[in-house]
Amino acid sequence: MDTRPSPTTLIDSAYRIADDLLFPAAAEVDRTGEVPPIHWTALADAGLYGIAAPETAGGPGLEFTQVIEIIEALTSGCLSTAFTWLQHHGVVLSLAVTTNDALRDELFDDAVSGRIRGGVAYAGAVPTPPRMSATRTADGWVFSGYAPFVSGWGSIDVLQISARDVDTDDVIAAIVPTHPMSSAITVSPMRLAAGNASHTVSLRIDSLSVPDALVVSRVALDDFFATQNTGIRLNGTLPFGILRRCAALLDRAGATRPARRLRERGSEIRTRLDNSLDDAGALLAARADGAQLAVDAAAALVAAEGGRALIAGSDADRLSREATFTLVAASRPELKGLLLQRFSGLDDVV
Repeated sequence: MDTRPSPTTLIDSAYRIADDLLFPAAAEVDRTGEVPPIHWTALADAGLYGIAAPETAGGPGLEFTQVIEIIEALTSGCLSTAFTWLQHHGVVLSLAVTTNDALRDELFDDAVSGRIRGGVAYAGAVPTPPRMSATRTADGWVFSGYAPFVSGWGSIDVLQISARDVDTDDVIAAIVPTHPMSSAITVSPMRLAAGNASHTVSLRIDSLSVPDALVVSRVALDDFFATQNTGIRLNGTLPFGILRRCAALLDRAGATRPARRLRERGSEIRTRLDNSLDDAGALLAARADGAQLAVDAAAALVAAEGGRALIAGSDADRLSREATFTLVAASRPELKGLLLQRFSGLDDVV
């Protein structure tokens, strides 16, 4: 008997958790900088840690648009919770397709169920020269470099680190335990203006020994970059979570026409995002429009709320800061340039 929750059940659960659990606690999460453990438990109990797993690997077999809807819903509840949880799915996807059978057998079922929680450190492999490098040894690799933003520190059990092979420029990804922490890893906590409860840190890695048993993938650099559009689209869901909550609060404040117009703009941008997965330029342009829309939606809420929006910790205050978060989270230089264009009114930015 198949006990996996259906796609409809997973989507319904995401909306229920967002509205009944996450959003009522969002102000306190923002104030304290801590996500309550009950958030992680609720997501695991609902099966939401496994949404990225393909059906062939025992996952629920969600359509991509259904995954997007779940991420948007949870982001509308609590940005810190959703953003930390979002990183986990990179680990699930990697384990689902790895040729390292022993590593998959050890971690995959627990990752899908949420019994272990994962984070990712991709950014070190993106720039040229890379921030994170990998040097081959007799029985594995030595990783060295810098991971500028790693979320979930203290609540994740494993971390997927991507590094560039110093000899071939291939991207080597390994899944390493976060506890006990290796002495080769230096952690520097960050205090964020929004999403601070995501416990985002930077990592300095100095000659971390990574045995082959922990390597989840090795891909050519071109193939690595070919998968980045999917990541851009997934991170492009964050502004729509902010939009959903701002529009709901505008409705509550009686500003139904502005709320409706913001939702209409969101539908148009969402369609362009979904139609641009094979066109990096168009995808980034739509991603920039989505981030700008989140800022517009938060500004509309501030205008509707008036003086109440100036109270520290109010919904409008928090959502304004969270909209700013979506301008820079998982960004790229091209996206930064597009946003500079939009907010400055210039036709181009050098």
